[in-house]
Amino acid sequence: MEVTGLAAVLLATALLLVIVSAVQPVARRLEVSETVLLAVVGIIIGGGADLVLRSTYTDSLSGVAGTAINGVAETLLDFPVSSEVFLLVFLPVLVFQGAMAIDVRRLAEETATVLLLAVVAVIVSTATIGLALMPFAQMPLIVCLLLGSIVATTDPSAVAGIFRDIGASSRLTRLVEGEALLNDAAAISIFAVLLSAITSHHPIQIGSAALEFVVSFAGAIVVGVIGARAMLYMITVLGNAPAAETTLTVALPYIVYIFCDDVLGISGVVATAVAGLTMSVYGPSTFRPQTWRFLNELWQQLVFWAGSLVFVLASMLVPRLMVGMTRWDIVLILIASLAGLVARASVVFGLLPLLAMTRLSPPVPTPFKVTMVWGGLRGAITLALALAVTENQHISTPVAHFIGIIATGFVLITLLVNGTTLRSVVLFLRLDQLSPMDQAMRHQVVGIALEKVAARARETGDELGFSPDATRSVIDGLDERSEEEQSANTFDTALGDRQRVTLALITIANQERSILLDLFRIQGLSRRVMENLLRTSDAMVDGARLQGRFGYVRAIRRRLRPSLRFRVAQEIHNRLHYDRPLMVCMAERFEMLMVTHLVSLSLTRFLRERMEPTLGSRVSEIVSETLSRQRKMLDEALATLRLHYPGYSEALENRIFRQIVLRLENQEFDSLHAESLISDELYRELHRDVDRRRQRLDRPMTFNLKNNIEDRLRNAKVFEGLPVAALHDLAMTTSLRFPSSGEIILRRGHKPHSVYFLSAGLAEMHVAERDVRFGAGDLIGAVEVVDRRPMPGTVRALQFGLMLVIPAARFERMLEDYPVVARNLQRLLREHEQEDSHAVLLPHQEFNDEDPPGKAAVELLSVRPGSPE
Repeated sequence: MEVTGLAAVLLATALLLVIVSAVQPVARRLEVSETVLLAVVGIIIGGGADLVLRSTYTDSLSGVAGTAINGVAETLLDFPVSSEVFLLVFLPVLVFQGAMAIDVRRLAEETATVLLLAVVAVIVSTATIGLALMPFAQMPLIVCLLLGSIVATTDPSAVAGIFRDIGASSRLTRLVEGEALLNDAAAISIFAVLLSAITSHHPIQIGSAALEFVVSFAGAIVVGVIGARAMLYMITVLGNAPAAETTLTVALPYIVYIFCDDVLGISGVVATAVAGLTMSVYGPSTFRPQTWRFLNELWQQLVFWAGSLVFVLASMLVPRLMVGMTRWDIVLILIASLAGLVARASVVFGLLPLLAMTRLSPPVPTPFKVTMVWGGLRGAITLALALAVTENQHISTPVAHFIGIIATGFVLITLLVNGTTLRSVVLFLRLDQLSPMDQAMRHQVVGIALEKVAARARETGDELGFSPDATRSVIDGLDERSEEEQSANTFDTALGDRQRVTLALITIANQERSILLDLFRIQGLSRRVMENLLRTSDAMVDGARLQGRFGYVRAIRRRLRPSLRFRVAQEIHNRLHYDRPLMVCMAERFEMLMVTHLVSLSLTRFLRERMEPTLGSRVSEIVSETLSRQRKMLDEALATLRLHYPGYSEALENRIFRQIVLRLENQEFDSLHAESLISDELYRELHRDVDRRRQRLDRPMTFNLKNNIEDRLRNAKVFEGLPVAALHDLAMTTSLRFPSSGEIILRRGHKPHSVYFLSAGLAEMHVAERDVRFGAGDLIGAVEVVDRRPMPGTVRALQFGLMLVIPAARFERMLEDYPVVARNLQRLLREHEQEDSHAVLLPHQEFNDEDPPGKAAVELLSVRPGSPE
């Protein structure tokens, strides 16, 4: 029975997948680019199918065999694949995964370079190839430019694959992959404008075309970001549903691509790329680590299928597109190829140095430039665009013939010439070697690691009862390798202290990210908290890489500073007296500080046990000082919150510890099951029991924002004698403020609209070349409110604290209604003038003798208008 219709297509697809699976190991063994080999296989399949149908040999075979062979050949030649299939089915998958796999923060450093290669290089290539062909092709300029736009887009898959195989510089790979993200969009946009002009027979308006190009890019960027963020928000709402989360990521690229391309008329490729980049930035902190890992593996598999099939299917079309090729067409192909190489070289060697001179981008070494010029391979997208021209009924046959042959020949030259020699070029330029810093680090790390491995090998050999003769050669080999690495070690001389400190801080920040991802596996921790922590740990890596210790510390301070969301909630609390948003933010801040404190302790242990032997005591001491400063800020913030919210603090610690213990239980049960000590039924029952207890911990905790406010006011001497009802009313109408270190409370020269009662923490004001310090129990701005005068200096918080904010009108009314408060202020002023004693402390609030709270605040209280400062 003959297989026809959909069954034939599915069978042919399955057979192509079998061929693709065989190509990968063969390409690795032959040390040939997988993409190049796929293209060759596709050409052979397409040409072989055409040859089978043209020959009469199959007719002489027995009926069943001949019919089957002819049926397969017809199916392959008439495979239902068109340019629309390439651009709608395969392109969104390839672009989205390519963007999602890129390190966006590292790519951000190369933004100018990538835009130059992706946009300017495409425009220059289109113009150069078009102008070079026009005198020889006997075609209008616009047709030659159309061909130029088709062959201007580069395909990174072959290039990136070669780079990864031979261990080329990560920066070179990043530049090539970053360029490929946007050059497809630029080339397709130019192609659409030129094709429309040809089919409509209208001249191109340069101004309107440029405006349309910019609007298309900008609009697609907005749609891509909004689409990805909306999808990420849906994932947070869904909770822990890995299958649903994965399904959303598969739907996202097609939604944004088709919505932009067919509905809005803007670049779907750009929108898909931006959506993938957004996923790359926010995905690791939104998805659970195990889901994110599975998601990346799934997308790698999808791209393997899509990328392989698109190359094979596109290459199968090559014989059809090359039908009718003449010798003159070969000349035109060579002219176009040479023009494309010249155009790319002019951009890389002519414009990249200008970016470095203007400091818009880091300088690109000459070997990188040579490789980027020679690695401008063309692939499936070029063939798909050429196919779109040949399928267009509004294009004349000579134009379609010209476009199909020249574009296909161009692709074949880049794949078979550039693609097969690119590996040799990279090796010749020594781009596969480690940088001096990595080389020095290699000798240091490997030497120490081999010593430890040798020691453990001796212990293992003794424990397992191996004879000394059997283990001696292995251990001696480890010792020899360790001595070789140590003798070649130039770590102390190759790297200065500053470089080693930078390297250590980058390592610490990466280790922190690993610990956070490990904690993120604990269900019940807030996604928003973990997202913020992971994002700021990435900022620490970037800060250390770009600015060393200063950048790392600045990223730490930015993490501990209240977010925009927190500040908005604070304003709602102050102005509208609606507490719910601030309560949620405070609960998340409490959890963030607690988790960060746990991570800080782990980092200190990691520094002492793992990094100090590698980097030396001097560098470890400097990094330890930085970590100590971070831990001090965390301790101050946690101490303030624990002091005023002791019940919530204990409950939160208990909850986090319970979640950790539940995870330990799961791990222990996994080990027992892996060792076959418990049955599958018991294993599932134990996991269900753990899940039930974890679900009880998932219930949100209630954070009482105004807990113990009355007690804080009652213990302050300034409010002694105030009736209970008045204290309760003041507590209910008082707003709260949680200042962070360095935050401005009041500005110099501004009249205060509120009085700040410092319940915990420290604040400072600089007045007449002296520092005025406020401590727990002090009132900030009280004298200025009473005397109706501006602040003599700017008040800043010195550490994390808690302030009760009393509106100025409310404070004045309280002084009028309750003279006892005014008398308390006067009495405290006289006591301080006589004794110069400290201000009143809240119970259990501790300060050291070097920073006595309240002493300088009394100095400020004694300053009156007209009195000398």
